[in-house]
Amino acid sequence: MSHQDLPSSNAPVSSRDSFRSRSGFILACIGSAVGMGNIWLFPTRISAYGGATFLIPYLIFVVLIASTGIIEEMAFGRATRRGPIGAFEKATEQRFGSKTPGRIAGLFPVVNSLAMAIGYSVVVGWIFAYTVLAVTGQGAVPGGVEQFAAQFGSISDNNWVWQTVAMVAVATILVLGVGGGIERANKIMMPLFFALFVGLAVYVAFLPGSQAGYQYIFVLDPAGLADPMVWLFALGQAFFSLSVAGCGTLVYGSYLSDDEDIPFSAKMVAVFDTVAAILASLVIIPAMASAGQQLSSGGPGLLFIYLPQLFSQMPGGQLFMIVFFVAVLFGGLTSLINLFEAPIATLQEWAGMNRLHACLAIIGIGLVVGLAIQPIVSGWMDWCSIYGCPIGAFLAAFMFTWVLGRDRVTEAVNRGREKPLGKWFFPLVKYAFCGVVLFVLVAGSMLGGIG
Repeated sequence: MSHQDLPSSNAPVSSRDSFRSRSGFILACIGSAVGMGNIWLFPTRISAYGGATFLIPYLIFVVLIASTGIIEEMAFGRATRRGPIGAFEKATEQRFGSKTPGRIAGLFPVVNSLAMAIGYSVVVGWIFAYTVLAVTGQGAVPGGVEQFAAQFGSISDNNWVWQTVAMVAVATILVLGVGGGIERANKIMMPLFFALFVGLAVYVAFLPGSQAGYQYIFVLDPAGLADPMVWLFALGQAFFSLSVAGCGTLVYGSYLSDDEDIPFSAKMVAVFDTVAAILASLVIIPAMASAGQQLSSGGPGLLFIYLPQLFSQMPGGQLFMIVFFVAVLFGGLTSLINLFEAPIATLQEWAGMNRLHACLAIIGIGLVVGLAIQPIVSGWMDWCSIYGCPIGAFLAAFMFTWVLGRDRVTEAVNRGREKPLGKWFFPLVKYAFCGVVLFVLVAGSMLGGIG
């Protein structure tokens, strides 16, 4: 199989922006994966389903998805030098002689990525607001949970200022391009994210009573492994945390050099995404234990109601709150950058826009729609994640394996590797990963979401 037989860009590679280093690419992919799922959902799941009892199946599914879906999306993007629409077009053109089926299919993950970005921008606006409240000392309000809930209700109902600030910050980074903006921003924010969370974890470990929280993380109940719900929600957590949706990772892969080892990059993304989730648990669960509270709910309520109340009761709580929300802000911004990049790249490729105009158009749409959907953002995000992400992930995997075929897939994945990936990869993606994604879609539809 020759390099030339693979789908290739209509434009030379040199004409496209690209990542300037392997570390920059890996950090950008880590930034896209690390987000609210790691912070407001994983600690809740690990607390509810028995700590290490949940962690074991979670790690199994992380390995499976990293070894299939992440590698597949990175390699698909790099092989075609295009986002989802262009990549899918190349696949159907190679197989059927027509770009049209690929163009239609590729539109779905791009639209879903934009919809996800719009919903996520609302959340990042909330994070901005709470970061400012922490810095100014206004994050702690007198009273109990009801007062903190009222504070969040007031912010979430009318947060157009900080949501706009979030969008301006993201636009500024995206306008600077892949190497000068996305890569540089992730090289700053991702190391700081991990450093800040490590610092918080060390601080929490010395709080009186925090040791009681560690039993929720590290205690193993072998009988719990027989509970199918543990495995189901571990699968959902791994799938959605690793950001396989047929779009963001594929787009980042399209900016990657042929010299880079994609399986290695995928492994690094999986490792650090898992580390981020465990770090969040090591901060949140022991901190709540120190206050005599048990982690019983996740989502925005945990992040914007229960944790601020907890911080207000802790020694050095304001500083803790500042560091925490700054770290969370970095995680939110890097994810938001990835979600917006796909529709921006699409406008550049198919509308012939330059980078600046494409960014302004997409960010403008995102801001207007994002402000309008504030009251319904929860349902909006549920639809995108329950239906949009699995469908997008399935379409990408289907196009890559079922349509392109074994020879092209093998060449694309092994490009840049000294030792070829084993023959196991192709059937594992074609059958196991595609099957798992369909299962995630069906299970999520039936249960109202599993991740």
